[in-house]
Amino acid sequence: MVVAAKKPAVAKAATPKAPVKAAAKSPARRSEKTGAVAEFSKEEELDAYRKMLEIRRFEEKAGQLYGMGLIGGFCHLYIGQEAVVVGMQAALREGDQVITGYRDHGHMLATGMDPKGVMAELTGRRGGYSKGKGGSMHMFSTEKGFYGGHGIVGAQVSLGTGLAFANRYRDNGNVSLTYFGDGAANQGQVYESFNMAELWKLPVVFIIENNKYAMGTAVNRASAQTDFSKRGASFNIPGEQVDGMDVRAVTAAGARAVEFARSGKGPYILEMLTYRYRGHSMSDPAKYRSKEEVQKMRTEHDPIEQVRARLLEKKWASEDELKAIDAEIRDRMNAAADFASADPEPDVAELYTDVLR
Repeated sequence: MVVAAKKPAVAKAATPKAPVKAAAKSPARRSEKTGAVAEFSKEEELDAYRKMLEIRRFEEKAGQLYGMGLIGGFCHLYIGQEAVVVGMQAALREGDQVITGYRDHGHMLATGMDPKGVMAELTGRRGGYSKGKGGSMHMFSTEKGFYGGHGIVGAQVSLGTGLAFANRYRDNGNVSLTYFGDGAANQGQVYESFNMAELWKLPVVFIIENNKYAMGTAVNRASAQTDFSKRGASFNIPGEQVDGMDVRAVTAAGARAVEFARSGKGPYILEMLTYRYRGHSMSDPAKYRSKEEVQKMRTEHDPIEQVRARLLEKKWASEDELKAIDAEIRDRMNAAADFASADPEPDVAELYTDVLR
């Protein structure tokens, strides 16, 4: 009854101003790969360097704690992909939302969540964002606009579309960034979400983090169409491929996509061509690719080293200054690990609190 009562109002609010056929002919509807990059100032380069390095050092510390047995269950690290979430976050404003899959620690930190709270949740402690009861895949912060990393493959795409539906219904001008990977891109619910998002012109940017191997199978072995920016073509959703290892390219593409969605034109797809250095999870030895391939990516395309090189080349920072930034960040992540290791575990009574049924 509630849905039936609201449906006419939503349909009226979401009616496109121009016929769908006309919109489909727009040049913006073509999928394309663009080499455009944002021109960063000294402050922006340093900010990107710091934020990506924070994610890198956090993940390295999380990997250490996992090896020590302090983190149980699954642990999916974001090492190598830092430019994607840092670049996209620069395009957002207060009130926008972020939702993703289970490789989510980087997204949490990029939205401004406290490393201590994130690490405490990973180790199952009271000070964690879900009071130590959720772990890696069950952390949320509505204060920071982070709506979770979700363990069911592709499930966050429907939820992220739902966030955009709410934004459209409330007419609040907010945009939902919905992240998922190349593996999740083949899930049926993704295309149901695409259809509804375009039909109702929902303000959502679908970000496909294509790290080339999903859970361990190369994209060309699992996907008939490996250009994921074209996945919305049958729904008239525009898309483009982006160098996800260059934070400037991500920022430029993110600004275009977010503005497109915020202006009422509907959803947009960004395929981020990126790479994870570690296995799918900490339990994955990643034998499906060569060490030489990984090393080549680290040497030639590392997102943090690219920024570092530019800072040094333009004399915007010295080696000593960059080392000092690294040392300060390492100290913060060590403090987060110490906090997570010393913080008490949840009381047994907490097992029955915050349970909805």
